[in-house]
Amino acid sequence: MPQFPTRAGLATVSALTALGAFVSMGTATAAETTLNGEWAPFTRCPVDAPAMLASDGLQKTPQCVVSTSASGSIKLGKTTVITGKTNLQIGVVQNADGTSSVVAPPSGALVADSATVPGGLLGLMCPSQMPVITAICETLNNASLNKITATMESVGAPYAFDQTAGILTDMPIVALPVRIHLENPLLGGKCYIGTAANPILLRPENRNYPEFGMSFFRSDGTPDEAGEMSRINLTGATQNDSSFAVPAATGCGLNVGLINAAVNAKTGLPSASGNNSLTLNSTRTHLTGLNAPGTVAPDAGKVLAESWHSAVR
Repeated sequence: MPQFPTRAGLATVSALTALGAFVSMGTATAAETTLNGEWAPFTRCPVDAPAMLASDGLQKTPQCVVSTSASGSIKLGKTTVITGKTNLQIGVVQNADGTSSVVAPPSGALVADSATVPGGLLGLMCPSQMPVITAICETLNNASLNKITATMESVGAPYAFDQTAGILTDMPIVALPVRIHLENPLLGGKCYIGTAANPILLRPENRNYPEFGMSFFRSDGTPDEAGEMSRINLTGATQNDSSFAVPAATGCGLNVGLINAAVNAKTGLPSASGNNSLTLNSTRTHLTGLNAPGTVAPDAGKVLAESWHSAVR
C-alpha cells in the first residue's frame, strides 16, 4: 500500500493548496525543468535540499507537492484584487510522529501571474485633502505612473499545520505570515502592507472537499500500476479565509509618510479581522513520493532525488 495517503499527508496537500492562493498577487516566472510523465507537474521540487536528502524513509519521509489555481481574489480593507494563475512547489518531510516540515525550492516556493491593483494610485489615494498628494494625483493621467503591481511575499515559515483540518471543511489548515509589496515609481521600493514583525497572518480553510484521485508510476515518471512511485491528485476545492487582520501600509514614498497616510485612508487600512478575505478557486494539487520508503531506508531522500533527476528531459 502507498505510504502517504494518510490524514497527515492529505492535510499537508490541502494546506499547500491554500498556499497557492497567496502568490497570486504576482511574482516573476522562473525557468522550469521539463519532466517525464507523472513527474511533469513537479518542476521545482527541492529534492536536492539537505533536509530532503537526509530523510531516511522511516522516521522521516520525503515528498514533493505542487499546487495550482486558475483564479481567485483577495480583499484587504476596501480594496479587492483579482488573482491570476498560481503555482506553489515545495518539498515536505513527513515525520513519524505525524508532524511535518516544509522545504522551499532555492528560488522560492511561489510563482504566479502578476496582478494589478484596480485603479492604480488614483484608486489608492486620490482624491486627497493633502496638498502634496493632490499634486501627485494631478500627474496620474500617465498610465505608467498610475499602475500599481502587488506581490505577496512570505515573511516567515508556515506553521500550525492541522492534520485533520486538511481533509475536512471550515477548520484552519495552516498559519501563513505574509506581506504585500506595492510597486509603482512614485511609491518607491519599500512600500509594504505588513512587515516581518507585523505580518498578515492567513489561516485558510477548505469550503468543500476536493475530488480525490491516485496514480502509480516508475521512478522515471512512466505510468505503471506496479511502479514504485505514487501520486495523489486533489482537485476542485475552494478555499477561503475571512479571519485575518491587515496592518497599515508603510514605507510608501516621499520618506515623510504622506503617501502612507493617503494609501491607508483610501483603502481602509489597518483593517480588523472580519473585514478582509481570501478566496482560491478550483485548486489542483498533486503530492508524490515513494510507495514504500522504508524498503530503501536510510536512503529514501537520495532515492527520491535520483528518481526526479531520472525523469528530467
